[in-house]
Amino acid sequence: MNQAYTPKEHFSADFLDKTAYFILKTQRADGSIPWFEGGMIDPWDHIEAAMGLAVCGHIDAARRAYDWLKHHQNPNGGWYASYYPDPSKNDLRTETNFVAYSATGIWHLYLITKDLEMLSDYWPMISRAMDLVISLQGDYGEIFWSIDPEKGIQRDALVTGCSSIYHSLGSAIKIAKALGQPTESLQETHTALGIALTRHPEAFDRTWESKARFSMDWFYPVLSGAIKGDAAINHINERWDQFIVDQLGCRCVNDEPWVTIAETCELVMALIAIGDHSRASEIYGWIHQFRDTDGAYWTGYVYPDQAIWPEEKTTWTAGAVLLAADALTHKTDAHSLFSEDSPSNA
Repeated sequence: MNQAYTPKEHFSADFLDKTAYFILKTQRADGSIPWFEGGMIDPWDHIEAAMGLAVCGHIDAARRAYDWLKHHQNPNGGWYASYYPDPSKNDLRTETNFVAYSATGIWHLYLITKDLEMLSDYWPMISRAMDLVISLQGDYGEIFWSIDPEKGIQRDALVTGCSSIYHSLGSAIKIAKALGQPTESLQETHTALGIALTRHPEAFDRTWESKARFSMDWFYPVLSGAIKGDAAINHINERWDQFIVDQLGCRCVNDEPWVTIAETCELVMALIAIGDHSRASEIYGWIHQFRDTDGAYWTGYVYPDQAIWPEEKTTWTAGAVLLAADALTHKTDAHSLFSEDSPSNA
């Protein structure tokens, strides 16, 4: 685990391709990308892994992943929260940030391929997904987090989930504009959600599992573009010492001695979004001690025990690594996915 990599090696084609191959060999014949071989699929992490494949040029494999989404979309426009090899174990909830993320994945693929026909092919899927998201907007502009198959709409709203949705709405607007489709309802929802995230903290549940403890609750409003400029820089600096462990990475929660590689990579992209390339590059350099010989990355590390935990190498972690590498090196035309101007601010 203490192998030393030079910065050049961190970004070399061979280095990144090995990580992409880990995702590729885990992808199933039907296009789905489970967390690991034999593991579950959830739509958000499936998309994160598919974006990692696209970064390294595996466009056909990425399209198979999005075709799997298209074929598994439910009549209401959403997807289940998780899918298992044994369907009786599927979690039948619908989580709104999972649903919305489909737009981010498809826009990412378009930025790389410039394939307008592909974009048009996936538009019906994206349109149905975003119609569902829009229908679940609350009075402050927040998006309710889930639909439970027995209890119905769960009306709490989460900062992390809504930040991800905010970015995905922006991607959907860009898709619609590229195709000449109407954008009014998307724009209105996007603007209202941005106002909720920046002006109405009372709209968000800060008690459910103490969400403010989570690093994603901290940096996702910046990663998503909801908070920009000097406000974003101040927002990141304000809680930096709560979450950053020098030479290791970003804690998942601020009160546990556990750094996680995917959150660290997402923080790298948030730093790039605010123009802090120095810290982004430094932190990206820390993660490779958690790389295995197959190019995959362990999910997390408990540093007092010097222990990998959980003992899982996940495809979505690999996807996050590849997205962070692209953001730093401009490997593809999708490198600015999380740093380009949002439609509401452009």
